[in-house]
Amino acid sequence: MATPTVAASAYANLAKMMERGGAEKAGQAVAGPSFSALLKDSVGSVLEAGKKSDMQTMAMASGKANVMDVVTAVADTDVAVSTLVSVRDRVIQAYEDIMKMPI
Repeated sequence: MATPTVAASAYANLAKMMERGGAEKAGQAVAGPSFSALLKDSVGSVLEAGKKSDMQTMAMASGKANVMDVVTAVADTDVAVSTLVSVRDRVIQAYEDIMKMPI
């Protein structure tokens, strides 16, 4: 289940991509981020979600956080990790398909 935060982030990323596409049509050369930069950002966001989840869990253990905040943080981390694993599996499958192609 996607949370409003995940949906808002996805919408913001889509809006940025659309703005870049509009700039290219206007005659301006705009270079998009490289694949490695996108990968690094994605892994970084998953790590941040994990850190937030850990911080919320520790705060709950010390009595400073609400259970709902912890559950939400853990669910966000679960969605982020599941998405990352899914993308990784697709990239590996694409690589294997390319390697099977005849020359």
